[in-house]
Amino acid sequence: MRTLVRFAVSVVFATATSVAIAADHVSIVDYCDPADPGWAPTGGCLLKDGDVTLAEFNALLHSVLSPAVVGHPGWRMEPSFSEARADKSLRVTNDGGRTHTFTEVANFGGGKVPQLSEGLTPAPECAASVNIAPGERVVLQGLTEGDHLYQCCIHPWMRALVKVED
Repeated sequence: MRTLVRFAVSVVFATATSVAIAADHVSIVDYCDPADPGWAPTGGCLLKDGDVTLAEFNALLHSVLSPAVVGHPGWRMEPSFSEARADKSLRVTNDGGRTHTFTEVANFGGGKVPQLSEGLTPAPECAASVNIAPGERVVLQGLTEGDHLYQCCIHPWMRALVKVED
């Protein structure tokens, strides 16, 4: 329940502040529960205050309406849409407790973990994606003008569009 409340608050916060943060920062977030031993076989959870168990995560992977991966709403990129200037750098921080990627793709699609990409057309760029550990930051520079699609190649429902303008 705390996750849903945090999600609602973060959506309001992200909407209210997207102009301020959109120009230079994207946060990769998840709310895995570090006390749940279910996460241990897949790398654990390094978050301090997450509350999503592996069972809850798995229960929300697929929608009742669609066999394709839907994913957990606690696993996302904030903001999911941002505008940036070509002469500025874009900071991407993994603020979650799990490993993620921030991979530019031509089209959103499936990632490199088959059970998390079921029903999705694979994004070929995911084969060469680079993992971003919890707490790690990457800086993207030299973005060209246009729309840039990014997704987590581990959790492919985590997506962002960065519109770069001169």
